[in-house]
Amino acid sequence: HSPSQSRNTPLIQNTPPVTSEPLSLEQLRAFIGDCTRCPLHSGRKNIVFGEGNPTPDLVMVGEGPGFDEDRLGRPFVGRAGQLLDKIIAAMGLKREELYICNVVKCRPPQNRDPEPDETEICGRFLKQQISILKPKMILSLGRISGRYLTGNDSASIRSMRGKFHSWNGFPVRVTYHPAAILRNREYRRPVWEDVQTVMAELGRPLKRS
Repeated sequence: HSPSQSRNTPLIQNTPPVTSEPLSLEQLRAFIGDCTRCPLHSGRKNIVFGEGNPTPDLVMVGEGPGFDEDRLGRPFVGRAGQLLDKIIAAMGLKREELYICNVVKCRPPQNRDPEPDETEICGRFLKQQISILKPKMILSLGRISGRYLTGNDSASIRSMRGKFHSWNGFPVRVTYHPAAILRNREYRRPVWEDVQTVMAELGRPLKRS
């Protein structure tokens, strides 16, 4: 790099800053690189950075990659992802209209819950991702994501649902993870209520059902 290039390129050392002029998604992904910052790297095949509209109204944040996501390097592509696609369609959206990512970007072994130090390290990248995306709304999918985005590391989904939270100035709504709906069909109704609320807040209200 020439000196002038260096001056014009945002440089980050240990962790990416959250600034009023953040890096681009591409620069952030390049900075993450072949990440070895936490123990999760040792078992992963692929980093699952996130995908979708770089200027979305809505960002969906899950917990972490599963088997299929790790294999393909894409978020929500397994059975839970197929159900999420149906939820997105019911919201009157296409997947490419929003942005989908996770709190941690490497698959935890045997799909265990991420440890606090893992979410702390990887959460810095999520924070920078969200500051670049500048969504109007974040929809948190599941307990792990909800706890991270509300700052309450022992809250239940039930206690986090039904209200708006704020994370770094962005409104957050918490709902059940699609994988939970696959295990318990009773969660379909509360999830539908949550996405109706989100879409109404975004000025695209859904028909009640």
